[in-house]
Amino acid sequence: MYIMAGGIFAGYKDNMKTNEKAVAEKLLQSNAVKLSPGQPFTWASGWKSPIYCDNRRLLSYPYVRDFIKSEMCNVIFEGFPNANLVAGVATAGIAWGAMAADQLKLPYIYVRPKPKEHGMGNQIEGSFEPGQKVVVIEDLISTGKSSLQVVDVLKNAGLEVVGMVSIFTYGFTVAQDAFAAAGVPYISLTNYENMISLALEKGIIEPAMQPVLLKWREDPANWSGL
Repeated sequence: MYIMAGGIFAGYKDNMKTNEKAVAEKLLQSNAVKLSPGQPFTWASGWKSPIYCDNRRLLSYPYVRDFIKSEMCNVIFEGFPNANLVAGVATAGIAWGAMAADQLKLPYIYVRPKPKEHGMGNQIEGSFEPGQKVVVIEDLISTGKSSLQVVDVLKNAGLEVVGMVSIFTYGFTVAQDAFAAAGVPYISLTNYENMISLALEKGIIEPAMQPVLLKWREDPANWSGL
């Protein structure tokens, strides 16, 4: 998914469309994504969900890890060529941000959920200069709230956030609206719609489940399962 403030991200969309499916397949292969519409998962927010995504699992599979890292670097290089700094979001985005920054030979920082309660009290770890253009690395975007809080921390430190890259997004309207309102473009390597389509293709879900699963995304807060 390629979202700009106010519309679809125009760059290389056709070229990347096929890779969304390839990334979704890697997530399924690594059991990073689990689908259970009959016995939904409960998120920390209390929402019932037919899907659970844990991209930390991808780090345990070297070839999958390398593929995801390369896709992320391609997106940063093509989508945000003016970025001269990479920032990972603690904790799940730290490893991916570090790997991408290393391959792209860019400086790297990461952002804590809150300032340290000891030492220097840093919330941003690493070396940076105000005015640098930073691309933020997330593993997953749901409502976008926590991701955009990180954007605010970086902006308040004098950095220019040129965009965000995630591995997976649910594609909630609330997230798209929030990013558009904040004026922050984001690109996700794959998304919920592609995942459901692939799961159907592989026989992981029955055809009758597809509209039910897509319906969940419209109002996840009030979805109670099948």
